[in-house]
Amino acid sequence: MFDLDKWNEIYDSIRRHKLRTFLTALSVWWGIFMLIILLGAGKGLENSVEHQFKDDAINSLWIYQGKTSLPFMGLPVGRRIFFDNGDYTTISKMDGIEHLSGRYYLPGDVILSYKEKGLSYTVRGVHPDHQFLERTEIRDGRYINDNDIKEGRKVCLIGDIVKRALFDDQEKIVGKEIRINGISYTVVGDYTDIRENETRIVYVPLSTCQNLFGGTDRIHQLMLTVGAASYQQSKVIEQQLRNSLAAVHKFDPNDEQAIRISNDLEEYREFRTVMTFIQGFIWFVGIGSIIAGVIGVSNIMLIIVKDRTKEIGIRKAMGATPRSIVSMILQESIFLTAVAGYLGLLVGFTVVYGIRYLMEANELEARYFRNPEVSFTLVLTALIILVISGALAGLFPALRAARIHPVEAMKG
Repeated sequence: MFDLDKWNEIYDSIRRHKLRTFLTALSVWWGIFMLIILLGAGKGLENSVEHQFKDDAINSLWIYQGKTSLPFMGLPVGRRIFFDNGDYTTISKMDGIEHLSGRYYLPGDVILSYKEKGLSYTVRGVHPDHQFLERTEIRDGRYINDNDIKEGRKVCLIGDIVKRALFDDQEKIVGKEIRINGISYTVVGDYTDIRENETRIVYVPLSTCQNLFGGTDRIHQLMLTVGAASYQQSKVIEQQLRNSLAAVHKFDPNDEQAIRISNDLEEYREFRTVMTFIQGFIWFVGIGSIIAGVIGVSNIMLIIVKDRTKEIGIRKAMGATPRSIVSMILQESIFLTAVAGYLGLLVGFTVVYGIRYLMEANELEARYFRNPEVSFTLVLTALIILVISGALAGLFPALRAARIHPVEAMKG
Protein backbone atom coordinates (compact mmCIF):
# COMPACT_ATOMS: atom_id res chain seq x y z
CA MET A 1 0.00 0.00 0.00
CA PHE A 2 2.86 2.39 0.80
CA ASP A 3 5.15 1.36 -2.07
CA LEU A 4 6.12 4.68 -3.66
CA ASP A 5 6.89 3.06 -7.02
CA LYS A 6 3.35 1.66 -7.25
CA TRP A 7 1.84 5.06 -6.50
CA ASN A 8 4.01 6.63 -9.20
CA GLU A 9 2.74 4.03 -11.65
CA ILE A 10 -0.90 4.74 -10.67
CA TYR A 11 -0.31 8.47 -11.15
CA ASP A 12 1.36 7.87 -14.50
CA SER A 13 -1.53 5.66 -15.66
CA ILE A 14 -4.10 8.32 -14.65
CA ARG A 15 -2.06 11.10 -16.28
CA ARG A 16 -1.78 9.25 -19.59
CA HIS A 17 -5.52 8.50 -19.74
CA LYS A 18 -7.12 11.61 -18.25
CA LEU A 19 -10.46 11.45 -20.10
CA ARG A 20 -10.93 7.72 -19.51
CA THR A 21 -10.11 8.13 -15.83
CA PHE A 22 -12.39 11.16 -15.49
CA LEU A 23 -15.40 9.42 -17.05
CA THR A 24 -14.85 6.33 -14.92
CA ALA A 25 -14.55 8.37 -11.72
CA LEU A 26 -17.61 10.41 -12.73
CA SER A 27 -19.80 7.32 -12.81
CA VAL A 28 -18.74 6.38 -9.26
CA TRP A 29 -19.05 10.00 -8.09
CA TRP A 30 -22.55 10.28 -9.52
CA GLY A 31 -23.69 7.04 -7.87
CA ILE A 32 -22.58 8.11 -4.39
CA PHE A 33 -23.78 11.68 -4.93
CA MET A 34 -27.27 10.54 -5.93
CA LEU A 35 -27.43 8.10 -3.01
CA ILE A 36 -26.67 10.90 -0.52
CA ILE A 37 -29.13 13.30 -2.20
CA LEU A 38 -31.90 10.70 -2.26
CA LEU A 39 -31.27 9.70 1.36
CA GLY A 40 -31.32 13.35 2.43
CA ALA A 41 -34.54 14.02 0.51
CA GLY A 42 -36.14 10.88 1.93
CA LYS A 43 -35.21 11.91 5.47
CA GLY A 44 -36.57 15.40 4.81
CA LEU A 45 -39.88 13.89 3.75
CA GLU A 46 -39.92 11.59 6.78
CA ASN A 47 -39.09 14.43 9.18
CA SER A 48 -41.87 16.56 7.72
CA VAL A 49 -44.56 13.92 8.18
CA GLU A 50 -43.22 12.94 11.62
CA HIS A 51 -43.43 16.62 12.59
CA GLN A 52 -47.07 16.76 11.49
CA PHE A 53 -47.86 13.67 13.59
CA LYS A 54 -46.29 15.36 16.63
CA ASP A 55 -49.05 17.97 16.55
CA ASP A 56 -51.59 15.43 17.83
CA ALA A 57 -51.36 12.32 20.00
CA ILE A 58 -50.50 9.38 17.73
CA ASN A 59 -52.57 6.95 19.82
CA SER A 60 -55.77 8.94 19.23
CA LEU A 61 -59.19 8.38 17.69
CA TRP A 62 -61.16 11.33 16.29
CA ILE A 63 -64.93 10.92 15.95
CA TYR A 64 -66.89 13.11 13.51
CA GLN A 65 -70.65 13.54 13.08
CA GLY A 66 -72.22 12.50 9.78
CA LYS A 67 -75.40 11.41 8.00
CA THR A 68 -76.86 7.93 7.85
CA SER A 69 -76.49 6.20 4.50
CA LEU A 70 -78.13 2.87 5.38
CA PRO A 71 -81.73 2.24 6.53
CA PHE A 72 -82.13 1.05 10.12
CA MET A 73 -85.22 -0.12 11.98
CA GLY A 74 -87.53 1.71 9.59
CA LEU A 75 -85.71 5.04 10.05
CA PRO A 76 -84.96 7.02 6.88
CA VAL A 77 -81.59 7.44 5.21
CA GLY A 78 -79.95 10.86 5.45
CA ARG A 79 -80.56 11.53 9.16
CA ARG A 80 -78.00 13.81 10.80
CA ILE A 81 -76.17 12.36 13.81
CA PHE A 82 -75.51 14.85 16.60
CA PHE A 83 -73.28 14.24 19.61
CA ASP A 84 -74.11 15.47 23.11
CA ASN A 85 -72.93 15.23 26.72
CA GLY A 86 -74.52 11.80 27.00
CA ASP A 87 -72.18 10.46 24.32
CA TYR A 88 -69.22 11.88 26.23
CA THR A 89 -70.39 10.11 29.39
CA THR A 90 -70.99 6.83 27.54
CA ILE A 91 -67.49 6.81 26.01
CA SER A 92 -65.83 7.80 29.30
CA LYS A 93 -67.09 4.53 30.85
CA MET A 94 -65.55 2.33 28.15
CA ASP A 95 -62.43 0.25 28.82
CA GLY A 96 -59.16 1.25 27.18
CA ILE A 97 -59.85 5.00 27.10
CA GLU A 98 -56.95 7.08 28.45
CA HIS A 99 -57.92 10.70 27.67
CA LEU A 100 -61.26 11.96 26.35
CA SER A 101 -62.40 15.38 25.19
CA GLY A 102 -65.17 16.96 23.21
CA ARG A 103 -65.11 20.08 21.07
CA TYR A 104 -67.68 22.79 20.66
CA TYR A 105 -67.06 25.05 17.66
CA LEU A 106 -68.29 28.62 17.62
CA PRO A 107 -69.30 29.48 14.04
CA GLY A 108 -66.80 31.64 12.17
CA ASP A 109 -64.28 33.94 13.82
CA VAL A 110 -65.18 35.56 17.13
CA ILE A 111 -64.29 39.11 18.20
CA LEU A 112 -61.75 39.28 21.03
CA SER A 113 -61.06 42.65 22.64
CA TYR A 114 -58.65 43.98 25.24
CA LYS A 115 -58.54 47.68 26.04
CA GLU A 116 -58.61 49.45 22.66
CA LYS A 117 -57.67 46.38 20.64
CA GLY A 118 -60.26 44.18 18.97
CA LEU A 119 -59.48 41.26 16.65
CA SER A 120 -61.26 38.13 15.34
CA TYR A 121 -60.01 34.65 16.22
CA THR A 122 -61.27 31.08 16.51
CA VAL A 123 -62.81 30.05 19.85
CA ARG A 124 -63.31 26.41 20.87
CA GLY A 125 -64.95 24.83 23.87
CA VAL A 126 -62.99 21.81 25.16
CA HIS A 127 -62.57 19.43 28.09
CA PRO A 128 -59.35 19.31 30.18
CA ASP A 129 -58.01 16.20 28.40
CA HIS A 130 -57.93 18.17 25.15
CA GLN A 131 -54.45 19.28 26.22
CA PHE A 132 -53.14 15.72 25.74
CA LEU A 133 -54.94 15.23 22.42
CA GLU A 134 -53.39 18.37 20.90
CA ARG A 135 -50.11 18.10 22.84
CA THR A 136 -50.51 21.68 23.98
CA GLU A 137 -47.52 23.17 25.84
CA ILE A 138 -48.44 25.60 28.61
CA ARG A 139 -46.09 28.57 28.84
CA ASP A 140 -47.68 30.29 31.82
CA GLY A 141 -50.66 29.61 34.04
CA ARG A 142 -52.75 26.46 33.52
CA TYR A 143 -55.11 24.63 31.17
CA ILE A 144 -58.87 24.28 31.44
CA ASN A 145 -59.67 22.07 34.48
CA ASP A 146 -62.60 19.99 35.77
CA ASN A 147 -63.91 22.77 38.04
CA ASP A 148 -64.07 25.11 35.04
CA ILE A 149 -66.29 22.53 33.32
CA LYS A 150 -68.51 21.82 36.33
CA GLU A 151 -69.10 25.47 37.17
CA GLY A 152 -69.21 26.79 33.60
CA ARG A 153 -66.56 29.39 34.43
CA LYS A 154 -65.80 32.26 32.08
CA VAL A 155 -62.09 31.53 31.72
CA CYS A 156 -59.93 31.12 28.64
CA LEU A 157 -56.54 29.94 27.42
CA ILE A 158 -54.85 31.90 24.62
CA GLY A 159 -52.05 31.01 22.20
CA ASP A 160 -48.88 32.82 21.18
CA ILE A 161 -50.38 34.59 18.16
CA VAL A 162 -53.36 35.92 20.12
CA LYS A 163 -51.09 36.93 23.01
CA ARG A 164 -48.77 38.94 20.74
CA ALA A 165 -51.74 40.63 19.05
CA LEU A 166 -53.59 41.70 22.19
CA PHE A 167 -50.90 42.25 24.81
CA ASP A 168 -47.53 43.99 25.12
CA ASP A 169 -44.41 41.82 24.98
CA GLN A 170 -43.56 42.03 28.69
CA GLU A 171 -47.13 42.16 29.97
CA LYS A 172 -48.20 39.46 32.42
CA ILE A 173 -51.43 38.10 30.93
CA VAL A 174 -52.58 35.45 33.45
CA GLY A 175 -55.45 36.98 35.42
CA LYS A 176 -56.22 39.67 32.82
CA GLU A 177 -59.77 40.16 31.57
CA ILE A 178 -60.54 39.99 27.84
CA ARG A 179 -63.92 40.16 26.12
CA ILE A 180 -65.19 37.44 23.80
CA ASN A 181 -68.21 38.64 21.82
CA GLY A 182 -68.70 41.28 24.50
CA ILE A 183 -68.55 38.87 27.47
CA SER A 184 -65.67 39.12 29.98
CA TYR A 185 -63.36 36.11 30.39
CA THR A 186 -60.38 35.68 32.71
CA VAL A 187 -57.15 34.50 31.06
CA VAL A 188 -55.89 31.49 33.06
CA GLY A 189 -52.94 30.59 30.84
CA ASP A 190 -51.14 30.93 27.53
CA TYR A 191 -49.80 28.13 25.38
CA THR A 192 -47.68 27.27 22.38
CA ASP A 193 -47.98 24.51 19.77
CA ILE A 194 -45.74 22.73 17.27
CA ARG A 195 -47.79 24.34 14.50
CA GLU A 196 -47.73 28.07 15.15
CA ASN A 197 -50.98 28.58 13.26
CA GLU A 198 -52.73 26.48 15.94
CA THR A 199 -51.96 29.23 18.49
CA ARG A 200 -54.60 31.42 16.84
CA ILE A 201 -57.20 29.40 18.77
CA VAL A 202 -58.70 30.49 22.10
CA TYR A 203 -59.83 27.63 24.37
CA VAL A 204 -62.70 27.98 26.86
CA PRO A 205 -64.55 25.36 28.96
CA LEU A 206 -66.90 23.34 26.76
CA SER A 207 -69.78 23.76 29.23
CA THR A 208 -69.37 27.55 29.06
CA CYS A 209 -69.71 27.45 25.27
CA GLN A 210 -72.79 25.29 25.54
CA ASN A 211 -74.45 27.57 28.09
CA LEU A 212 -73.60 30.97 26.62
CA PHE A 213 -73.57 30.36 22.87
CA GLY A 214 -75.83 27.39 22.25
CA GLY A 215 -78.05 26.87 25.25
CA THR A 216 -77.76 23.14 24.60
CA ASP A 217 -75.72 20.07 25.56
CA ARG A 218 -74.51 19.63 21.97
CA ILE A 219 -70.90 18.50 21.28
CA HIS A 220 -69.60 18.91 17.74
CA GLN A 221 -66.72 16.43 17.89
CA LEU A 222 -65.28 13.78 20.20
CA MET A 223 -61.67 12.62 20.45
CA LEU A 224 -59.79 10.23 22.71
CA THR A 225 -56.51 8.39 23.26
CA VAL A 226 -56.17 4.64 23.77
CA GLY A 227 -53.04 4.61 25.95
CA ALA A 228 -50.46 1.98 25.05
CA ALA A 229 -52.91 -0.03 22.95
CA SER A 230 -51.52 -1.65 19.81
CA TYR A 231 -52.91 -0.97 16.37
CA GLN A 232 -55.05 -4.13 16.54
CA GLN A 233 -56.36 -3.17 19.99
CA SER A 234 -57.19 0.33 18.77
CA LYS A 235 -59.27 -1.18 15.95
CA VAL A 236 -61.22 -3.20 18.54
CA ILE A 237 -61.87 -0.03 20.57
CA GLU A 238 -62.85 1.77 17.37
CA GLN A 239 -65.48 -0.89 16.64
CA GLN A 240 -66.75 -0.75 20.23
CA LEU A 241 -67.15 3.02 19.89
CA ARG A 242 -69.09 2.61 16.67
CA ASN A 243 -71.36 -0.05 18.21
CA SER A 244 -72.04 2.06 21.34
CA LEU A 245 -72.87 5.21 19.39
CA ALA A 246 -74.95 3.21 16.91
CA ALA A 247 -77.07 1.84 19.77
CA VAL A 248 -77.61 5.33 21.22
CA HIS A 249 -78.33 7.14 17.94
CA LYS A 250 -80.08 4.21 16.24
CA PHE A 251 -78.07 3.65 13.08
CA ASP A 252 -76.51 0.59 11.49
CA PRO A 253 -73.06 -0.10 13.04
CA ASN A 254 -71.81 -0.86 9.51
CA ASP A 255 -72.87 2.60 8.31
CA GLU A 256 -69.52 4.39 8.02
CA GLN A 257 -71.21 7.60 6.85
CA ALA A 258 -73.26 8.00 10.05
CA ILE A 259 -70.11 8.72 12.04
CA ARG A 260 -66.53 8.82 10.80
CA ILE A 261 -63.69 7.65 13.04
CA SER A 262 -60.15 8.67 12.15
CA ASN A 263 -57.54 6.39 13.73
CA ASP A 264 -54.16 8.16 13.99
CA LEU A 265 -52.45 4.87 14.87
CA GLU A 266 -53.68 3.46 11.57
CA GLU A 267 -52.53 6.54 9.66
CA TYR A 268 -49.12 6.44 11.38
CA ARG A 269 -48.78 2.75 10.59
CA GLU A 270 -49.55 3.44 6.93
CA PHE A 271 -47.03 6.28 6.93
CA ARG A 272 -44.27 4.03 8.33
CA THR A 273 -45.08 1.39 5.70
CA VAL A 274 -44.88 3.97 2.91
CA MET A 275 -41.59 5.34 4.28
CA THR A 276 -40.14 1.81 4.41
CA PHE A 277 -40.94 1.35 0.72
CA ILE A 278 -39.54 4.80 -0.12
CA GLN A 279 -36.31 4.13 1.78
CA GLY A 280 -36.02 0.75 0.07
CA PHE A 281 -36.53 2.36 -3.33
CA ILE A 282 -33.92 5.03 -2.53
CA TRP A 283 -31.35 2.40 -1.59
CA PHE A 284 -32.26 0.36 -4.66
CA VAL A 285 -31.69 3.33 -6.98
CA GLY A 286 -28.58 4.50 -5.10
CA ILE A 287 -26.94 1.08 -4.92
CA GLY A 288 -27.87 0.51 -8.57
CA SER A 289 -26.04 3.72 -9.51
CA ILE A 290 -23.01 2.67 -7.48
CA ILE A 291 -22.98 -0.79 -9.09
CA ALA A 292 -23.12 0.84 -12.52
CA GLY A 293 -20.10 2.93 -11.56
CA VAL A 294 -18.25 -0.09 -10.19
CA ILE A 295 -18.89 -2.03 -13.40
CA GLY A 296 -17.44 0.92 -15.27
CA VAL A 297 -14.34 0.82 -13.06
CA SER A 298 -14.01 -2.94 -13.62
CA ASN A 299 -14.21 -2.52 -17.40
CA ILE A 300 -11.61 0.23 -17.33
CA MET A 301 -9.31 -1.93 -15.25
CA LEU A 302 -9.66 -4.74 -17.81
CA ILE A 303 -8.64 -2.28 -20.51
CA ILE A 304 -5.71 -1.13 -18.39
CA VAL A 305 -4.60 -4.75 -17.88
CA LYS A 306 -4.81 -5.35 -21.63
CA ASP A 307 -2.80 -2.20 -22.36
CA ARG A 308 -0.14 -3.20 -19.84
CA THR A 309 0.06 -6.88 -20.80
CA LYS A 310 3.67 -6.63 -22.03
CA GLU A 311 4.68 -4.65 -18.95
CA ILE A 312 3.10 -7.24 -16.65
CA GLY A 313 4.88 -10.03 -18.57
CA ILE A 314 8.24 -8.31 -18.09
CA ARG A 315 7.50 -7.87 -14.36
CA LYS A 316 6.72 -11.56 -13.97
CA ALA A 317 9.80 -12.53 -15.96
CA MET A 318 11.90 -10.44 -13.55
CA GLY A 319 10.43 -12.27 -10.55
CA ALA A 320 7.25 -10.37 -9.69
CA THR A 321 4.86 -12.63 -7.79
CA PRO A 322 1.15 -13.02 -8.72
CA ARG A 323 0.35 -11.40 -5.35
CA SER A 324 2.28 -8.24 -6.23
CA ILE A 325 0.54 -8.05 -9.62
CA VAL A 326 -2.90 -8.45 -7.98
CA SER A 327 -2.11 -5.83 -5.32
CA MET A 328 -0.94 -3.36 -7.99
CA ILE A 329 -4.21 -3.61 -9.95
CA LEU A 330 -6.39 -3.65 -6.80
CA GLN A 331 -4.61 -0.62 -5.40
CA GLU A 332 -5.31 1.44 -8.50
CA SER A 333 -8.96 0.28 -8.58
CA ILE A 334 -9.55 1.03 -4.89
CA PHE A 335 -7.82 4.39 -5.17
CA LEU A 336 -9.92 5.48 -8.15
CA THR A 337 -13.18 4.32 -6.56
CA ALA A 338 -12.41 5.73 -3.11
CA VAL A 339 -11.39 9.19 -4.34
CA ALA A 340 -14.39 9.52 -6.67
CA GLY A 341 -16.72 8.17 -3.97
CA TYR A 342 -15.34 10.48 -1.29
CA LEU A 343 -15.82 13.50 -3.54
CA GLY A 344 -19.38 12.32 -4.23
CA LEU A 345 -20.00 12.07 -0.49
CA LEU A 346 -18.51 15.50 0.11
CA VAL A 347 -20.56 17.23 -2.60
CA GLY A 348 -23.71 15.32 -1.60
CA PHE A 349 -23.37 16.37 2.02
CA THR A 350 -22.69 19.95 0.97
CA VAL A 351 -25.88 20.06 -1.09
CA VAL A 352 -28.08 18.37 1.58
CA TYR A 353 -26.90 20.48 4.50
CA GLY A 354 -26.66 23.58 2.31
CA ILE A 355 -30.38 23.25 1.55
CA ARG A 356 -31.08 22.68 5.25
CA TYR A 357 -29.06 25.77 6.23
CA LEU A 358 -30.84 27.94 3.66
CA MET A 359 -34.25 26.73 4.84
CA GLU A 360 -33.41 27.43 8.49
CA ALA A 361 -31.75 30.79 7.77
CA ASN A 362 -34.73 32.00 5.74
CA GLU A 363 -37.26 30.32 8.08
CA LEU A 364 -38.69 28.32 5.21
CA GLU A 365 -40.89 25.38 6.18
CA ALA A 366 -42.07 23.28 3.25
CA ARG A 367 -45.07 21.16 4.13
CA TYR A 368 -43.56 17.94 2.82
CA PHE A 369 -39.84 18.65 3.29
CA ARG A 370 -38.22 19.43 6.65
CA ASN A 371 -34.63 19.29 7.95
CA PRO A 372 -32.99 17.05 5.31
CA GLU A 373 -30.13 15.06 6.81
CA VAL A 374 -27.98 11.97 6.37
CA SER A 375 -26.88 9.98 9.41
CA PHE A 376 -23.24 9.31 10.29
CA THR A 377 -23.95 5.56 10.28
CA LEU A 378 -25.04 5.79 6.65
CA VAL A 379 -21.84 7.66 5.81
CA LEU A 380 -19.72 4.87 7.31
CA THR A 381 -21.83 2.31 5.47
CA ALA A 382 -21.35 4.16 2.18
CA LEU A 383 -17.58 4.39 2.74
CA ILE A 384 -17.36 0.67 3.48
CA ILE A 385 -19.41 -0.04 0.35
CA LEU A 386 -16.95 2.09 -1.62
CA VAL A 387 -13.89 0.21 -0.39
CA ILE A 388 -15.49 -3.17 -1.02
CA SER A 389 -16.76 -2.02 -4.40
CA GLY A 390 -13.33 -0.77 -5.40
CA ALA A 391 -11.78 -4.07 -4.41
CA LEU A 392 -14.41 -6.07 -6.31
CA ALA A 393 -14.07 -3.83 -9.34
CA GLY A 394 -10.38 -4.56 -9.58
CA LEU A 395 -10.40 -8.17 -8.44
CA PHE A 396 -11.30 -9.86 -11.74
CA PRO A 397 -8.89 -7.76 -13.83
CA ALA A 398 -6.20 -8.32 -11.18
CA LEU A 399 -6.66 -12.10 -11.25
CA ARG A 400 -6.56 -12.01 -15.04
CA ALA A 401 -3.32 -10.06 -14.89
CA ALA A 402 -1.83 -12.56 -12.42
CA ARG A 403 -2.53 -15.43 -14.85
CA ILE A 404 -0.65 -13.80 -17.74
CA HIS A 405 2.25 -15.98 -18.93
CA PRO A 406 5.48 -13.91 -19.20
CA VAL A 407 6.57 -15.40 -22.58
CA GLU A 408 3.17 -14.93 -24.25
CA ALA A 409 2.86 -11.43 -22.81
CA MET A 410 6.22 -10.32 -24.25
CA LYS A 411 5.37 -11.84 -27.62
CA GLY A 412 2.17 -9.71 -27.77
